[in-house]
Amino acid sequence: MSEQTLFHKIRDKKIPATIVYEDDEVLAFKDIHPKAHTHLLFIAKKDSDFVASIDDLTEATAHVPGLLIRKAQSFAKAHSITGYQLKFHVGKDGGQEVFYLHLHFLSEQKIG
Repeated sequence: MSEQTLFHKIRDKKIPATIVYEDDEVLAFKDIHPKAHTHLLFIAKKDSDFVASIDDLTEATAHVPGLLIRKAQSFAKAHSITGYQLKFHVGKDGGQEVFYLHLHFLSEQKIG
């Protein structure tokens, strides 16, 4: 990994973010340009789980999208969110702005 992204800096608490969920594997924080009442970004925390984009998945990192989806699902249940969208943007042409694999969680339901 050559250069730290904005999300590395958020993960490492070098810059502030509104963190709504964190455990040993995943961090979730509010998107600064929300497209829904609740717009969160889920990222893997471990350096060994870092991947820039879906296009860069390997055998070693193939589990990361599923991990992010499972954590988002658990978050939704814990916050009684019954309707939401999950999105991965892939590559610059696919709308990816930060090259640190992240899952967008969008819902019109608000969290506390």
